[in-house]
Amino acid sequence: MFWRILTASHPKPIFRMKRKSRYLSGTKIDPRPIKKNVGVVDLIDKHFQAYNAARLREAAQLFATKMLQSDVTIGMSLTGALTPAGLGGTCIVPLMKAGFVDWIVSTGANLYHDTHFAIGKTLHRGSPFIDDRNLRKEGVIRIYDILFDYDVLLDTDAFFRRIIEAPEFQKDMSTAEFHYKVGKYVYERERYFKLPFNSVLGTAYTYAVPVYTSSPGDSSIGMNVAAQALYGNMLRFDPLADVNETAAIVLQAKRSGGRSGVLIFGGGSPKNFILQTEPQIQEVLHIDERGHDFFVQVTDARPDTGGLSGATPSEAVSWGKIDPDKLPDTVVAYIDSTIAMPLMTSYALAKRRPRKPRRLYDRLDEMMSRLKKEADKVYKKY
Repeated sequence: MFWRILTASHPKPIFRMKRKSRYLSGTKIDPRPIKKNVGVVDLIDKHFQAYNAARLREAAQLFATKMLQSDVTIGMSLTGALTPAGLGGTCIVPLMKAGFVDWIVSTGANLYHDTHFAIGKTLHRGSPFIDDRNLRKEGVIRIYDILFDYDVLLDTDAFFRRIIEAPEFQKDMSTAEFHYKVGKYVYERERYFKLPFNSVLGTAYTYAVPVYTSSPGDSSIGMNVAAQALYGNMLRFDPLADVNETAAIVLQAKRSGGRSGVLIFGGGSPKNFILQTEPQIQEVLHIDERGHDFFVQVTDARPDTGGLSGATPSEAVSWGKIDPDKLPDTVVAYIDSTIAMPLMTSYALAKRRPRKPRRLYDRLDEMMSRLKKEADKVYKKY
């Protein structure tokens, strides 16, 4: 009886079956077990099947298959304490070396904390449940479950203060120029210690990747620059240069026959700064443009609270930040960046060959000339 039930054919339907819905055209959910020693590409492509795992799969696939085409200039924004967790050396540096990131907007804190490693300091895994009063007594700093000695801050502060005493820093400059000049010193420090990894600023210097900080005073780097200004140091950040240079990078990407993509980890000021390049071009300078072509964001922020970090790509379309015709080439993955970044980096490195570095820092003057030339044409009409 049991066998007859299992092998019996299905009865013919009484009513004619309706045509299969177009909504059922997606890949079938496959519940087959994960194999031992599965590679990251198969893991993501085959087993990240629904919910935010599916959004992460879509983000990784969009980044690796479309954004990493040779004609796409990619800007990356970094928010949250990512580098203290080691993600500078493990993820951001390999992406730059592979030519997968062409320019960066970061919080100053990420660049500051990444420098700890470059000057030979150590950070340690710990617990988020330690009594912070005891940590304070023992001179230990906590970033959630990352612990390090208070002297790490003091020594890094001293490193930056010593650098900016050099004559080349005694002027106004964009944060990209500042980070490029600092990167030279950080790179040499890495070589001195013969470290088995590289820093964000040292690599950015080596590969001429412009690195901007949208709020340069909002970090220990800015605090040390401000302190030295009290004693006659002439270094001043020029945020207006940052606004125009980043707009020039995006305009150059489009006018050279290419496309522009943004890879956003977190939100905050860096997210807005990397996206406002298009409103700067269209709304303020009145240059004819359409918006970024690709948009991938990893965030844990909700859109309904009104915060920018949760603002969706479709909302960005209304501002001109995203090309409305390219909305299908946008993904938001609601997931922790410390989970998503290693997976997306590994996936991209496995799927794509390295691209030739664009070395955009070396071409900033050329790109600024193009921006000014196009802005001048429109300005005469007003």
